[in-house]
Amino acid sequence: MSLTITKSILIVTAIFSFFQALVSASSPHVINFRSPNLYPESVAWDPIAQHFIVGSLRHPTLLAISDAGVVNTLINDQSLPDNSSFLGVTVDVFHHRLLAVVYNRSDPSNCALAAYDSRAPHTRLFLTTLHDPASSPTAAGANDVTVDFSGNAFLTNSASNLIWKVDRDGKASVLSKSKVFNKTAAVPDMLHSSCGLNGIAYCTKGYLLVAQSNTGNLYKVDDEDGTARKIRLNQELTAPDGIALRRDGVLLVVSQHKLYFIKSDDSWSEGVVYDETALDSESFATSVTVGAEDRVYVLYGHLKEGILGNSQRDQFSILEVRSEDESAGEAVWVYVLIGFGLIYFLIWRFQMRQLFTNMNKKIA
Repeated sequence: MSLTITKSILIVTAIFSFFQALVSASSPHVINFRSPNLYPESVAWDPIAQHFIVGSLRHPTLLAISDAGVVNTLINDQSLPDNSSFLGVTVDVFHHRLLAVVYNRSDPSNCALAAYDSRAPHTRLFLTTLHDPASSPTAAGANDVTVDFSGNAFLTNSASNLIWKVDRDGKASVLSKSKVFNKTAAVPDMLHSSCGLNGIAYCTKGYLLVAQSNTGNLYKVDDEDGTARKIRLNQELTAPDGIALRRDGVLLVVSQHKLYFIKSDDSWSEGVVYDETALDSESFATSVTVGAEDRVYVLYGHLKEGILGNSQRDQFSILEVRSEDESAGEAVWVYVLIGFGLIYFLIWRFQMRQLFTNMNKKIA
């Protein structure tokens, strides 16, 4: 009898240890990759090719990064003007395109949107100039880009606080110059003081979500008429940069120091920051994307170092970031399942013991 009990205890312990290992053993995914002086500003996930896409602050190149850190050059567009590089990037899955914001270091206000076929040999489909006469020659122009299901691209202008729309054929227009973008005074004496509208994401319900770095504001912008409204939040955001939407509607907002997890129950009239995860400020995260299985990744591109112009670096990383609140909830469900499993096991053991007892009585 004691031997049976001992075996039962060992089996229960083994089951518990197995599920506990499932909870704790899965550490966040870290992808380290090498490329000389790349200094990528933006990262996007290509769900068809199953790899990440990054641009470069120093070169007109788009690289594919596998989940193992293998680097493959997709585009190296030397036909672009001298001193050109790629800032924001996104993947137009439905039309097989890669969209990249072209930044010209010699004339930052005179930028462009480049569209490439996402399939080899990655032919350039169009190059649309996005000059903004209101910006000074030294002011940053276009910054980030997103795309809707029809192939319309939307780009933020960080210097003039406007949003461009570029249709599938490459025709550009100004979607929004809303006065709402300039109602909040910029935070002075900050690295992002001159950087206005920045990260942008398209919502399938027909609007855009946009972050403003120098005020910490988020905006909801109609994708047809450009009407904009400030989103009320339960706390201030510090220098928000890139943003991304998860399939469950959670908005991810990255800054140099942390990643914010934000949700809304009223189509983004209001938003609630329900978690935030600290990031390595020296690695200077500037972009966030949603990868396979809705896993969240931030890009450590060391952008501040790259902006200085005289630095040299060849190692960068893409890091999976998790919400502690969400992870804790997942762990609770695992332990609930363990509890049900143990109850079922104990009932089964009791029934088996009763069965053998009755059989022994009949034999006797």
